[in-house]
Amino acid sequence: MALPDAEISLPEKTYAAFLFDMDGTILNSIASAERVWGRWAAKMGLDVEKFLPTMHGKRGIDTIGALNLPGVDPVIEAEGILRGEIEDVEGVVPIPGAVEFLSALPPERWAIVTSSPIELAKVRLAAAGIPLPRYMVTAEDVTVGKPNPQGYILGSERLGFSPSDVLVFEDVPAGIQAGEAAGADVMVITATHSHPIATEHSKIPGYLDLVPHIGEDGRLAVRLRA
Repeated sequence: MALPDAEISLPEKTYAAFLFDMDGTILNSIASAERVWGRWAAKMGLDVEKFLPTMHGKRGIDTIGALNLPGVDPVIEAEGILRGEIEDVEGVVPIPGAVEFLSALPPERWAIVTSSPIELAKVRLAAAGIPLPRYMVTAEDVTVGKPNPQGYILGSERLGFSPSDVLVFEDVPAGIQAGEAAGADVMVITATHSHPIATEHSKIPGYLDLVPHIGEDGRLAVRLRA
């Protein structure tokens, strides 16, 4: 099925490499994450409905620390949530077309930059049927999580390119801001959005009908399938 043109805006530029967020960008883990975080928020006496939209795209320890809950140790609580998320991968699925899109990319030209710890990232990627990439930046690799650009700067460095020559694929404000702050161009994935996101960046609802184009010079672009 062709994607409505109104939902697609593609960058005309070419890039040295692509960097992908994980949750909400190449796989959908919302059901699992919100089950685990929802139980925790209720235990803490938080307004669950208001809290859940605030925790996507950021490291668990950063989310909890920002709440400044009295008597709560963010390290201990984040570890408990991590264990719950690792044990609950029901409903974790790939974003439509993501597996095919990623498999068509040269493995040395893309990486995942996720706020998830490595153990959780591996479990969710396996549940979604997405092979581990050659390069990945996870929560353990940074001292400050998104929206800080550290992860995307590190991901670019691991691939051997400048962030200004990289296209970042993201789905939530914290990640979009991290890509911007790194100096990269950003593509917004709207597949899991329940409400429209206001953005001036290129955007796609998913990867169906899209293909990565590899030029004769090896540079990458995103194109509509012919």
